Amino acid sequence: MNQDRKNIFRRSALALLLSAGLFGSTGAAQANSGFQTWIANFYATAAKSGITKATYQKAFSGVKTPDPTVLEKAAYQPEFKHQIWDYLDSRVNPYTVKIGQEMGRKHARTLAAIERHFGVDRNILLAIWSMESNYGAVLDKDEKLHYVPRALATLAYADEKRSKYARNQLIAALKIIQNGDVPASEMTGSWAGAMGHTQFIPSSYLLYAIDADGNGHRDIWNSVPDALATAANLLHKNGWQPGKTWGYETVIPQGGTKYSGQTKTLAQWAKLGFKRPGGGSFKFPNDRAELKIPSGGNGPAFLMTKNFFVIKRYNASDSYAMGVGMLADQLSGYGGVKQRWPRPDGALDISEKFELQTRLKELGYYEGEVDGNFGSGSKAAIQAFQNRMGLAADGQPSQTLLNALRR
Repeated sequence: MNQDRKNIFRRSALALLLSAGLFGSTGAAQANSGFQTWIANFYATAAKSGITKATYQKAFSGVKTPDPTVLEKAAYQPEFKHQIWDYLDSRVNPYTVKIGQEMGRKHARTLAAIERHFGVDRNILLAIWSMESNYGAVLDKDEKLHYVPRALATLAYADEKRSKYARNQLIAALKIIQNGDVPASEMTGSWAGAMGHTQFIPSSYLLYAIDADGNGHRDIWNSVPDALATAANLLHKNGWQPGKTWGYETVIPQGGTKYSGQTKTLAQWAKLGFKRPGGGSFKFPNDRAELKIPSGGNGPAFLMTKNFFVIKRYNASDSYAMGVGMLADQLSGYGGVKQRWPRPDGALDISEKFELQTRLKELGYYEGEVDGNFGSGSKAAIQAFQNRMGLAADGQPSQTLLNALRR
């Protein structure tokens, strides 16, 4: 992080503290005093793990208050979960494929070397990089970054549910600083302590981090080779099978939904009538695969092989692992899912989402990136168009809206 970025980070952190009311009241002073006491007392625990006083003082220099944004994010509970197709649309789309292919060309030599050494498909690594940090773009957004020792200390001190996790991760973070891999001031990450291009929590960093660029430091914040090699090392050590896929899209035969969650060999699945949408055969027929039907019997189904479950060692979510696999397939030049997701009537598919944003941009309503994601900028553009056309200004993408734009 350069000096300007550090100053911005400090100013934004101060603004958050002021807006959260952590200065100027007796209760706040007591809370801050309690936090500082907790930091002072926690050194005894850190010392038992070999953390020196100098490292501890360096890590907490200037840290006086909890990070209020960390607590806001930890407490936030979404009112609904995204449908699987919306989740995948936001992560596997023409934009993420385009940027991923550009990054593949830019880092071709690095990816080839990592692939040779660890046996992990380079496109899987690119897909993880995309899913975790938008190919590193998140690391340039200071408003989304947190100072990791402060964030973890905040959770350990004020979040009972995450206290044990945070205490363990804080010890690991202090070890990273003590090892000299990254200056304390540059140890930034997510509110929960995930760090760098490939978003490793501190304990996983200690287990898997690799110095791939040979500069003597394992640095997933600034070194793309180190970050990608670290991701590859995690997959490799958890049983990645080189030269094999993560799974197959499959057409369910009549009555086949009753097998959901079962594991059989691919040959056994074929004998039961499961087939690929294009009619091709399953490679490695003796490999075992689990049937997953993420949207019920009306949408695509998948036969997930060993590598799918290795990806889940990175993130335990089925949706995440599917996103990585599907994006990797498209980066490799394979097509997307052939069967249609059971979207509600009037909902847009990913190509229509891109078309809608493109048309709004061409008409001057939208200035953001055409990426298929409908954040505040897209919603404001939709509302402006809806107001002009006399439509209900709900800011939501829909077939009705797209048809109006086409006209």
